[in-house]
Amino acid sequence: EHRWDSREHMVQESRQDRELGTCPRESPSLHSHFTTLTITRVPRSKHGAKDGAVGTGRGCASTSSGAATAATTTTMLFEPSGDGQTPQVVVLVGAPGMGKTAMVRKVMVEWGEGALQTQFDFVFCIDCKAIILPMEASMADLVSRCCPGLHVPAGKILDDQKKILFIFDGFEALGFSLVHPEAELSSDPREVKPLELTLMSLLKKTLLPKASLLITMRPTALGSLRQCLKGENYMEILGFSTARREEYFHRYFQNPSKADVAFRFVRGNEILYSLCVIPIMSWTICTILEQELCGKKNLLECSKTTTGMMMFYLSQLLKHRDRDNPQVLQQFLLQLCSLAAEGIWKHKVLFEEKEIKDCGLDLPGLLPYFLNERIPREGEDHESVYAFTHLHLQEFFAAMFYVLEDDGETISSLGRLEKDVNKLLESYNKSRKDLNVTVRFLFGLVSQKSIEYMDKTIGCRISPRAREELLEWLQGRHRGLSHPGQAVKVSEMDTFHFLFEMNEKSFTQSALDHFTDLDLQNTRLTLYDQMALSFCIQHWAGLGSINLQGCFFHRQDPEAELDVSVPCSGVSGAGGHPGALVVRRREELPGPIHLLCRALRHRDSALQVLRLQWCRLSESCCAELAALLAEHPGLAQLELADSSLGDSGVRLLCEGLRTPGCRLRILR
Repeated sequence: EHRWDSREHMVQESRQDRELGTCPRESPSLHSHFTTLTITRVPRSKHGAKDGAVGTGRGCASTSSGAATAATTTTMLFEPSGDGQTPQVVVLVGAPGMGKTAMVRKVMVEWGEGALQTQFDFVFCIDCKAIILPMEASMADLVSRCCPGLHVPAGKILDDQKKILFIFDGFEALGFSLVHPEAELSSDPREVKPLELTLMSLLKKTLLPKASLLITMRPTALGSLRQCLKGENYMEILGFSTARREEYFHRYFQNPSKADVAFRFVRGNEILYSLCVIPIMSWTICTILEQELCGKKNLLECSKTTTGMMMFYLSQLLKHRDRDNPQVLQQFLLQLCSLAAEGIWKHKVLFEEKEIKDCGLDLPGLLPYFLNERIPREGEDHESVYAFTHLHLQEFFAAMFYVLEDDGETISSLGRLEKDVNKLLESYNKSRKDLNVTVRFLFGLVSQKSIEYMDKTIGCRISPRAREELLEWLQGRHRGLSHPGQAVKVSEMDTFHFLFEMNEKSFTQSALDHFTDLDLQNTRLTLYDQMALSFCIQHWAGLGSINLQGCFFHRQDPEAELDVSVPCSGVSGAGGHPGALVVRRREELPGPIHLLCRALRHRDSALQVLRLQWCRLSESCCAELAALLAEHPGLAQLELADSSLGDSGVRLLCEGLRTPGCRLRILR
């Protein structure tokens, strides 16, 4: 009876804490919103390691040691390790937003439902980020403060040495150094000592040696804790696997059609899709797309760029920080961006502790938001190594390095890297294609919207000076590719990505003003590619010829159009059976060239030639083409060779040819 009362109280407590986790908008039913996380068990080490790391910045793709496991239940946290021993101490490590607090909630709820009752009679959870703890306390005092509604005195529970689990969520928030002589430690759960000594006694097992511990924390805070623990198991949250990313979208939207539309949009943008391994990034993207879908049936006109979503993510990470001193944040970001840029130039994702200190980045109030300390592996000398949470985050901060304003005194951490935008662009043009994402973010950061957002929301000043250099580079790179006497053409898809990322009409017009032809042959065009093309074509007044010979217009995921099955527990209209599957037809999509034809129908279009041969077009494209013929009197040549239009498709084309507005002269 007492066990159930305590359990019920803790379940209620866990449901009241809503602020963080993988799904901040969750309902009282945690199961319906919790998406399974991938967790890896890290081999324990006494000495640490230079390269001993899981989570190389690629989330689930990055397990370098230990088997990655989908944590469907919390019982796996306390499963016996390779030596057959059931761990008494589990340290669950994860970057901010990886889902540590969500896992704690799941432990509490599953224990309340009886899943862990054979292992633990009592579970006491202390939210180190939220609870106000006294300067001095006994372990019994802490339990009473954590669970004021206990029917049995805390001291009696601890005296009986029942099967107890203590959970410390966000342990680094306590800020303890954990350096005290062992002689000062306590063995009596009623003895009042300074709080740090009481907790050290629990960690070192002089107090309640039979109790189990689950500690969640950020990787950067592991150093001092490692010195206190004995026999601990380290586990790292790697985020969402490929399959779980789509599941998360369905759990978030609770509307199959909206979830499909949103996930297709993200699946077509490889940067966003890769970032969705981080649960809070999945939440960020879903939140933005939900706003975009209000009043719209699709996301083909989504106004939020990849850079915009990254800035929103950054604002969410920093919303709880101390805003009293914006200069400190600006200076920290300057050095962080310098470190990121140096790493990108040198193909480097791991940074020594000395580099972090030399850069002045060892600020406990800011560092954990951006860099993870790597969990060590055994067999090598101890040396802390740090990495960005994800490679794309490092690329984003590398781009910021070139545009973040400073007072002219700040130099890179090693004093060798200059803020030379032209050098970055020319290196990318010549050989360093791995700089693509960094350059894309650079265009996004200097848009007027980005400059205003970073200033108002995050308190960072972005300089617009790089805009002219970016414009001149875009205009010059394609001129050099065109032969004398030929039409000046754009033949690189990344140009459209860059302009779409900036998303400014006037800049796009200026960049494309001197070009007359678009030539992209034998290219697989994702939905994101098509959106970028559509945006640029609408603002390209002098475009006279388009050659998309052999291009493939990809319009959705590689999965089949029918029979898409996803877990439906907690999803509206799913029947209400947890774990059941719902089979449904995807929402009908526009034809594969819908975006292209829509962009070409704008009033100022000067298009005369459209080449779409060997594009595997079908009947579904003919209505769009017929409308284009009817509404575009300047179009004189249309090439559709080797398409499967069918008789009905050709009839649709003929309707367009008969309209008075059609002036077509050549049809192949």
